Amino acid sequence: MHRFICFLFLFEFSQSIYSQKLSASDDSTFELGSIIFKKSKPNSIICNVPGSTASLSKIDLKLIAPLSANEMFRKFAGVHVVDEEGVGMRINIGIRGLDPDRSRGVLVLEDGIPVSLNPYGEPELYYSPVIDRMSGLEVMKGSGQIIYGPQTIGGVVNYLTSGMPDKNELKVKISAGSGALANLLINHSAKINNNVGINTSIMRKRADQLGYVSFGITDFNTKLFLKLNKKADLIYKLGVYDEVSNSTYIGLTQTMFNQGNQDFTLMSPADLLKIRRYSSSLTHLYRFSKKTSLQSNVYAYTTSRNWQRQDFSSTKSTSNQTGVIWGDTSVENGAIYMRNQNAHRDRQFQVFGMESKLNHEYLFLERASEVKVGVRYLAEKAFEQRKNGRKYDAKSGDLVEDEIRTGNAISAFVHNQISLTSKIIFTAGVRLGNYDYNRNILRNTFRVNNVNRIVDTNLIAGNSIMTIIPGAGLNFNIKPNNTIFAGVHKGFAPPRLKDAITAQGVVYQLDAEESWNYEVGTRGTFKQFLTYEFTGFYMQFENQIIPVSESSGGTGSGLVNGGQTIHQGIEASFKLNILNMLRSKSRSKLHFQNNLSFVKAYYNKDRFINSGSEQINIKDNYTPYAPKYFHTASLNYELPMGLGFVANASFTGEQFGDELNSIVPSNDGREGMIEAFKVFDVNVYYKIKKINAQLTGSVKNLTNERYITSRRPQGIRVGLPRIAVVTFEMTF
Repeated sequence: MHRFICFLFLFEFSQSIYSQKLSASDDSTFELGSIIFKKSKPNSIICNVPGSTASLSKIDLKLIAPLSANEMFRKFAGVHVVDEEGVGMRINIGIRGLDPDRSRGVLVLEDGIPVSLNPYGEPELYYSPVIDRMSGLEVMKGSGQIIYGPQTIGGVVNYLTSGMPDKNELKVKISAGSGALANLLINHSAKINNNVGINTSIMRKRADQLGYVSFGITDFNTKLFLKLNKKADLIYKLGVYDEVSNSTYIGLTQTMFNQGNQDFTLMSPADLLKIRRYSSSLTHLYRFSKKTSLQSNVYAYTTSRNWQRQDFSSTKSTSNQTGVIWGDTSVENGAIYMRNQNAHRDRQFQVFGMESKLNHEYLFLERASEVKVGVRYLAEKAFEQRKNGRKYDAKSGDLVEDEIRTGNAISAFVHNQISLTSKIIFTAGVRLGNYDYNRNILRNTFRVNNVNRIVDTNLIAGNSIMTIIPGAGLNFNIKPNNTIFAGVHKGFAPPRLKDAITAQGVVYQLDAEESWNYEVGTRGTFKQFLTYEFTGFYMQFENQIIPVSESSGGTGSGLVNGGQTIHQGIEASFKLNILNMLRSKSRSKLHFQNNLSFVKAYYNKDRFINSGSEQINIKDNYTPYAPKYFHTASLNYELPMGLGFVANASFTGEQFGDELNSIVPSNDGREGMIEAFKVFDVNVYYKIKKINAQLTGSVKNLTNERYITSRRPQGIRVGLPRIAVVTFEMTF
């Protein structure tokens, strides 16, 4: 099969080289990097697919002037985002009640290519694409997602970058704000001729202390576009990302939060996270005819994540203390005792993938239909070491853990869309996949003669998963711009490799995460002033894997299957052009946008967990970090002279921080209710048309709302306070 994939790619590439001479493509040309091809929406994953979808444009991004991508994702119905450090360096997305920790239940892509550490074995988002250089965002939650993968449970998120430039231009964006925030973005687009273009961007962003985090980020990205001939296009993309921050897992105890004056205290100032990512991709499109095309992607990226974190304990009698204590020592587990030692969690991840997708349009009963057939291969590898430092700020330490994790996955899909009548479109598809993985333990702690000892070994354990993932959808077009849709698909995600095989080489019978997902809804436009989408959904998990990583507040060791859950709810979103509705002849703009989600995610079968000396059945309890509702609304008013403002409001309902659905918080702050909160943002901007520039002033969290965003990984995280940012952008 590997040879077959290589043959497909080499065949179409050779066809393009020996085809006609270089010339501009015809009108059917569209940009590459897409998951689904439609010339009306370049790079899009949501063109002509069944189910609930949504997108945000480059104009939306410019109006909001987001500090992080979290602000934009909150504008999608059904998408819950948990802030970690407040600036979006690590995105935590949960869709339709799924746990948002590290976005594990969501497939995250950039121009159709995965971005997580290891998409199958460790789909965490320790790296997130920089929102500053994006031209759009897309979210797909319906049955159309089955042709991607490996995750097909919550949905697919696609970051969009700029396509083939149509002219030469230079954009410079400068931002400055609270916490010594500074950001410089330079983007150069060059149209060399009708056949060659290039986009290049470089960004440098830093802050001394924004909330509790200080950081420096450098991001470089370039895309080369080549029209090889009338039938073939080629894109090469290269990216480099470098981050240094004082990110930490340690959070506030409940007693510290109640005092109200230690929200952004740097309890472990020596903590240091370094992330570096190199990525490269080659995308090739060959058009056999106007109705048949073949696209191939080859990509590779490597991500290093080295994290130095000081050890601490909630126990007063803990050894090797520095003498620094936070919190209330008179309350059990109400204080944090810092230790004079640290740990270096050094990890490197490598990913290589290639895929070919054939797209063919044909007539069925004399009506337009379309079939997509594809095959995909992905290889991934993780190198992990842990070194224990002998001081709280040690730069290295004694090697205590060393291992290599490897995975190989291959999948194939068929996705067919048939126009049954002029108004009814039926879509059905299936994906077959196989994932082989193993864990090679080179050094770890083992029990030898009743004593824990660090042992060098060469212990290898592995397993494999094969799955069939079907899905189907139906669209009934009431009018040209209004449709009713319904869909069903199988949700699937392979078990996280470190949970499926223990550090002692024991293979757990940890099943894949599986569900059956149903949805029905309607979307459309009404009289040129209203666009809308309303969706009801029902997700029944046969097995949901409960996170055990340190980032999710767990121990980081293996776990049994989490059990059955049900996620059900309603999503509603609309955009209203108020002046068009009032039939005003004013040249001003007045737009209102709103989305609202109600979600009930709960355990629907008996499941007992230990609580002190007793076992408690959590059947009917809500799943953690699944708010009962979340709602965002925005109002944009712009005068003909170019002066405008945007007001945004975000409301998040109460949610539980643990499976027991504890109301009263624990003293260490890690369990208990997270109260509902609201955040208001305001932007004022002025478009200086004479020099093709825009000046924007933003205030995030205008009312300075104090709220808890999370009780994990290891204590309370408080949302960012009021932040002011000024941005100047100019195009030459």
